[in-house]
Amino acid sequence: MIKSLLKTVVIIAIASVSLGARAQLVVDITSGIDDPTPIAVSPFGWSGGGVLAEDISGIISSDLRRSGLFSPVPKEDMLSFPKTPEGVVFRDWRILGTEYIVTGRIEPQSTGYLLTFDLVNVFGQHKMFTKQVRGGQTQLRDIAHRAADEIFEAITGIRGAFSTEMVYVQEETRGGKPSYLLMRSDIDGARAKQIRRFSAPVMSPMWSPSGQELAYVSFETGRPAIFRENLRTGARKQLTNFKGINSSPTWSPDGTKLAMVLSKDGNPEIYVLDLVSNKLTRMTRHFSIDTEPNWMPDGKSLVFTSDRGGKPQIYQLTLASGQVDRLTFDGDYNARPRVSPDGKTLVMVHRNRGVFTIATMDINSGRVRVLTETTLDESPSIAPNGAMLMYATKRGDKGILAAVSLDAGVKYNLPSQRGDVREPAWSPYFE
Repeated sequence: MIKSLLKTVVIIAIASVSLGARAQLVVDITSGIDDPTPIAVSPFGWSGGGVLAEDISGIISSDLRRSGLFSPVPKEDMLSFPKTPEGVVFRDWRILGTEYIVTGRIEPQSTGYLLTFDLVNVFGQHKMFTKQVRGGQTQLRDIAHRAADEIFEAITGIRGAFSTEMVYVQEETRGGKPSYLLMRSDIDGARAKQIRRFSAPVMSPMWSPSGQELAYVSFETGRPAIFRENLRTGARKQLTNFKGINSSPTWSPDGTKLAMVLSKDGNPEIYVLDLVSNKLTRMTRHFSIDTEPNWMPDGKSLVFTSDRGGKPQIYQLTLASGQVDRLTFDGDYNARPRVSPDGKTLVMVHRNRGVFTIATMDINSGRVRVLTETTLDESPSIAPNGAMLMYATKRGDKGILAAVSLDAGVKYNLPSQRGDVREPAWSPYFE
């Protein structure tokens, strides 16, 4: 059984770095809720010269549409283009069945732009708010995403996550030799840029809670090693150089520790590295394979994958006492655990009757819900608002990224225009 789980880990690791060519991710919405809220984002006014490099109102519409909870009115169906709440003719928008309308004005500033935007309730015939967002010369998309976050939260009561980002792994071939790229982009796949290029595989990127650093596994030294990298300065540090497995780094909620998997003592075990004192503490001691740790939001325990019960299942380790409890029983394989920000939901790779999908489990009740319908889903990563998760899957023989809401009502794909992508990690909020 140990050999079987090790083989599974190796297969997943190889698949995670068998990627494709450089590409921009594109959004392909596959399903939303049955009754999305109709909303109109009227084209914004612009008081400067020339044409803006980005369509801010269009980006906001796309963000809201991608959430699956909204059905933005197409520009060509609008009867007018009001720039202020005073210009809204409620009768016209009621004819279209629109529940909300967003109006806005963009002004040039000495260092960038100012967006003033309004959210108007059509049926109630009143303005809900007027807000402003500022940004620099290159931050038009940031302005749009922040505005979408405000609109989303005002209507749903859930904090928006359109201003967050993701990292992922991509491979390209030059002169017959593969290169492995650690990439960073907006959460909608736009503005993709290379963080670092490697000639050897790289995998398991994880954001620090501050969003300023990454931890990841690189094979550049000839064997797997865990690195820590500052995204602002590019400075990085190799944290492990042990023989055997060095994998699955994951930050503690306060950013002071990293949990990881090491086999330096002969068997894959969970360790915690204190990043301040550099002290390494072994947390599990079992002849089985213990792997894929992830922190509970309170920082007092870890969830991890182990085959100590005969097949890979998810367990919880209480750090203070060392007590280990099994969490999953449904299905013949559960792995790669991730926990929602509120600590109530476990997200995992779940196999039942030979099919790998992404599933959730209510930690209190043990109830399991399968979220996806494809057969090779892996690497789930949860949004900081707990509403959606990103994961890697296959479309034909091509690796793509996909997203699904935790209630399974909203789904969309993020395929690349060329090649394959893997190992998504959703960022925290950038405060």
